[in-house]
Amino acid sequence: MMKLPLYQVDAFASRLFTGNPAAVVPLREWLEDAAMQAIAMENNLSETAFFVPHGEGYHIRWFTPAAEVDLCGHATLATAFIVFTVIEPRRNEVVFESRSGLLSVSRDGDLLVLDFPSQPPAPCAVPRELAQGLGREPDEVLCAEDYFVVFGDEAAVRRMEPDMAELKKLGLRGIIVTAPGDEVDFVSRFFVPSHGIDEDPVTGSAHCALTPYWALRLRKSKLHAWQLSHRGGELFCEDRGERVLISGRAVPYLEGFIVI
Repeated sequence: MMKLPLYQVDAFASRLFTGNPAAVVPLREWLEDAAMQAIAMENNLSETAFFVPHGEGYHIRWFTPAAEVDLCGHATLATAFIVFTVIEPRRNEVVFESRSGLLSVSRDGDLLVLDFPSQPPAPCAVPRELAQGLGREPDEVLCAEDYFVVFGDEAAVRRMEPDMAELKKLGLRGIIVTAPGDEVDFVSRFFVPSHGIDEDPVTGSAHCALTPYWALRLRKSKLHAWQLSHRGGELFCEDRGERVLISGRAVPYLEGFIVI
C-alpha cells in the first residue's frame, strides 16, 4: 500500500468554485502509466498533473480521464501554485520539462505567468461534422492542435449547445470556438469529447492558438480573455512571437492522500 499526496486547485480563478479544477499529484518517481491513468479516471477532473523532481525543476505529465495529453495550461498553473505555496515557497519561478518542451511559470504579484509555445492556427479542410456538431455555420475555420472556429459575436459562442456525438467524430484533439468579447478582447469555449471532456471549463493550452490569432487580428500584443464555460475563467495573454505568456490566478480547494 502506498500513500500519495493529492491537491486540487481551481486554476484561472480568483475565487473558489470558478475557473478550472485540476488535481496535482507530486511524485518522487514515476508510477506505471496505467496507474496514473487510473488515478486520473478516478479523480474525474479534466486534468490530473503528475510531476517528479528533475534537475533544478520538475518533469510534468498530464492525464485526462481518458488519455495522456501533450500540453495542459490550467494543470501546469495549478502545479506551479503547489510548488510555490507548499513544496518550495521561496521560489518565484519554476521550469517544467514536458512533451511540449520546457515550460516556465513565474510569479507576478498574485498572478502566475505561464510561458508556453505559440501555436498559430492555419487554414484547413472543414469536415461536415464540425458545423453539424456546433449547430451553425462559423465565420472562419482554422486548425492548430485543435479545430479553431471563429464566430462574429460573443452571444453566438455563449449560447452554443453542441452535439457532442458529432464533435467526437472529428480527428483533432478538440474544438476551440471564439469571438470578439463584449467586455474583454476575446472570448472562447473549448470542447474535447474525444478525450472524455465535453466542455473544459478553462483551457490554458487553447490560448497558445487564441493569443497569436487575436493579437494579429486586433493588432495588440497584450490581451484580456474570458472563457465562457459555466464556471468561467479569466486569462491575461501576451503574444511574444514563438512564445505566449498566459497569466491567471489560482485558489486551493482540497488537500489529502491517494491510497493505492
